[in-house]
Parts: sequence; C-alpha cells; structure tokens
Amino acid sequence: MDRIDNRHKPSKNEQELKRSTGTHGMVASAVHEATEIGAKVLRQGGNAMDALAAVQFALGVVEVFNTGIGASGFLVYYDQQTKKTSVINGHSLTPAGADKEQFLDEEGEVIPYFQQSIDAKSVGIPGIMKAMDVGLKEFGTKPLAELIEPAAILAEKGFRVNWQWDEVIEMLHLRLGDEAKKLFMPKGVPLVEGDWVENKDLAKTLRILLQRGIEALYEGEIADAIIDTLKKQGGIMTKEDLKNYQAPIEEAIMGTYRGYEIAVPGPPNGGGIALLQLLGILEGFELEKYSPSSWEKYYLLAEAMRLAFSDKLAYMSDPNFAEIPVEGLLNKDYIKERRKKIDWISRNPEIDCGNPWKYQGSDRPKGQVKVFQTGKDTTHFTVADRWGNVAACTSSNEHIMGSGIMVPGYGFLLNNDLTDFTPEPDHINSLAPKKQPVSAKVPTIVFKDGKPLLTLGSPGGPTIVASVAQVITHILDYGMDIKDAIEEPRIYNSMGPNIWSEEGIGQKEIDKLREMGFEFDDTERPIGNVQAILMDHQKGILHGAADSSRPGSAIGINER
Repeated sequence: MDRIDNRHKPSKNEQELKRSTGTHGMVASAVHEATEIGAKVLRQGGNAMDALAAVQFALGVVEVFNTGIGASGFLVYYDQQTKKTSVINGHSLTPAGADKEQFLDEEGEVIPYFQQSIDAKSVGIPGIMKAMDVGLKEFGTKPLAELIEPAAILAEKGFRVNWQWDEVIEMLHLRLGDEAKKLFMPKGVPLVEGDWVENKDLAKTLRILLQRGIEALYEGEIADAIIDTLKKQGGIMTKEDLKNYQAPIEEAIMGTYRGYEIAVPGPPNGGGIALLQLLGILEGFELEKYSPSSWEKYYLLAEAMRLAFSDKLAYMSDPNFAEIPVEGLLNKDYIKERRKKIDWISRNPEIDCGNPWKYQGSDRPKGQVKVFQTGKDTTHFTVADRWGNVAACTSSNEHIMGSGIMVPGYGFLLNNDLTDFTPEPDHINSLAPKKQPVSAKVPTIVFKDGKPLLTLGSPGGPTIVASVAQVITHILDYGMDIKDAIEEPRIYNSMGPNIWSEEGIGQKEIDKLREMGFEFDDTERPIGNVQAILMDHQKGILHGAADSSRPGSAIGINER
C-alpha cells in the first residue's frame, strides 16, 4: 500500500520566510505574526528575554489552540553577562484538592483518554505567564506593557486564519466547549484558511495584564473568572491554588555530546534527561559513517529511543515527590551498558528500563515502565540578541485545544495538563495534590567551548525528544545547514514496534527495518516542529530556521 503524506506543502514564499541570517539578533517561532513581533522588540533595543515574552503573548493570539494565558511551559535562558544558564519552571501544578483516583470510574477502571482530556478536573494551574513574569523581572529590560501591547492589538484588530487553524478546527472541533466554539466556529460555521478572525475578549484580557501586571491572572479578576468557569463544570481548582503558584528559577541540567555541552531542564521535565541519554547512547557509534537517510541511522535512532524512553517512563517524576536517579541515568558506564542492547540483528525484544540506581551506590530495585497517553501539541520559539543572550521556550495547552474550555469573556483556553500523569494510582508519575506531571518539553541550548552554538526545541508531546535529538545530530554529526537539518525526514519510536515517520524515508530503508521487526503506519506525518538558531561566532552571523510543518518563520536582525 502506498503511504499517505499529511504534511502541508509550503509555497515558495512561505519557504523563504523560514530561513534567515542576522548579525544583531534572531527570532524563530511557529507563526509568522509572532516572529515579526519578537523581531520588532529586538530592533527597538530589547534583549532576548524581552523578545521571547513578546512572542509568547503573540502566540497566545495567533496559536491560541496550542498556547496562551492558560498554558504552561519551560524556559531556558543563557545570560551572556554572567555566563550562566537558568531554567524557569513554569510547568503546571495540580490543585490542592486533586484526588489521585480522579481519572478512574466507579469500578476503578481508567476513564477513556478523550473524556479525561475535556474534563474540568484535568486543568492544571497554568504557569507560563508566571514564568514570563519571573523571566522579565530577572533578565528583561523592557516594561511589561510594551511587550503585551502588540499582542493585544493583534487580537483586537484581527488577522487572517492560516492553514494550521483550518486543519486544527477541522480535525478537533469535537473537543470544543460552547464558549470556544464562538471563536473557532462562529454561528456554527468553522473558520477556514483566509477568514478574518478577531478575539476582542482576549484583547481585553491582555490589557488587564498590561495595566495590572501578571498578578491579575493569579489573584485578580482573571483568576476569579478561571475559578468560576471551572466550578461550573465540576473543576477543583481554587483561588488559593492560583495565588500560591510559583515559577522557580532552577539550574539547567548539563550533559555532553561529542565535546559539546548541552543545557536542558531537569525533572519534573523528563525530556531533558531523555535527550541527554539518547544522545549519550548514540555517541558510542560513528553516526557519520552512515548516510543521513540510511536504514542504519534510523535503526540506531529507533533502538536508542526505546532505551531512553523506557527509562523516562520508569523513573521520571516530580522531584518533590520521588527521588530520581539523575546521576545514574546520565552515568557514562550506565549508558554504555544500555548501549549494548543494540545488537544490529533486530528490534531487540529484551529492551526494557535499566537499573540506574546501582550506578549511584543504591541497591534499590529497578523501576516499572508504565505507558500512558499524553497530549501531542505544543509550540516552541527561540531568540538570540545582539549581546549574546539566548532564550528558548516550549509552552503548551497540553493537547491541541487544551481542555476545550474557554474562559467566557476572556478569550483563552485552559490546559489539560493533568492528563500527563499516569491515571492509575501509586505509580511514580501518578497524580497527587500540588504535584507537577512529567513533561517531555525540552528547550535546549548547545555550547561549544563555553559559548552558545545552537538553540532549538519542538512541540510534539512524546515525539519532542526525538525531533530535537535528530536535528542536533544532523548539525553536529553531519554538518548540515540548519534549515536542511530541520527538514531532513525524522522518525519516532517508543516502546512498541511501530515507527512514526515523515515523508521522504526510502522504501528500501522501510523494508529493511520491517525485516528487523519494526512496523510502519501507512500514513506519513509531521513529527514535531523545530525552531532553531545556529550561532557562527567566527563570522558573527546568526542562522535561524523554522520548520515547514507550521506557518512559522525566522527573522534576522541586521545593523542599520
């Protein structure tokens, strides 16, 4: 059977927007209007943190189904002055009244995922706005109002619906609550590409934040509206939950790959550790010996993913609730032991989680792999400024359209982040009050000789780590141009035999992997949506690129 490709084919004009160079700054995001707003902030003297925040506010307008005021996420920031890389943890948190069995029915069986995902009890305390507020106070230079106003104007005056809106509404309109339908399906008619859309309720909300600060989301009238909306639909969040939320600044986890240093978020972010593990496993092979489109490369990637992801499923959790063997998971000898599972004969049926505890002096037994469904869409954006500061953020409503619950009169969706917990009780990632679920988000900065060389990230839920790892290897192992590295076809494999793949992988390679025990869907699909910036310090040039799988762009800033 011929395989079907679902990837949008960008026009020549769209492709031209997705690659850029600059000497005094760079912005890359998944929607062109948001990239333009971030670039304007850089041109007006703002730094990377200022521009990143402006992009987040704008994406909450033009990519409202993936991120926004009700979203959560992680932010990685490199401060050129202090040479320090920090993580701002704006991930969601469970309300104090959460019940570890709230996604079980009366018989103790797990409620179907769709039902969980549109339940008001799936909404976590949103953190991305708090993270932006903390980031701006710590690293920013521009007033908050100046960074919110462009997004407010965009929401008020409106913009053209792009093809991503068209596809999302067509596929996922059944997730929408009555209030959300007013925006996405006015008078019962779905918006389509080319339609003009305004979100005056969101413009009002942004101006409240502009005038009263981000605190208005956590203590003021927006907070009141969130709680009132959730209570009417059986939610459990309270005003105290919102008021008590904090977005701490944390140290980045640092790993290495072929002489490069890599900065990622740590737990409860599971994506960072998984990325470092995956790259560590690949480091034991001369990847460049094999063509980037060879079955050998795809085989190594698929087996390395299975090794890293089985450990992620077994050991990742909120560190306030469980001890996590980070030292053992990243131990070179442990990774060498895991690497031996790749036998070049077949999809190794013996692959399971390992036991990293013994590599940090503990006799604890190995963990238990628990596979659970997660949301699959998010957004990533990144900025580098003229002074050498670098900012990267991955933020999300969790599932596309989040919970489907839009706050009446305020124009934004609420997340369904609590579906990122394992629904069964008593697992390391089971739901509990005031706990953060494991996240796959992995905004990343790569360093060479102490200087930032590359920053990137991707949406895609469980596929995020796979996308980021492959683009890193395409650049560092194969020496690809940044745009080519992003467009090179990617795969994703978890614990099962089924490999997800993008258009462009050869039939011979697919047939060979099938012989080795892997399976492929008949439908090709975009895997992730990588936004990246590559820094050429010798020439003083920044190279930016946006993935073709969304209507994004990269815009470079040049000295005038």
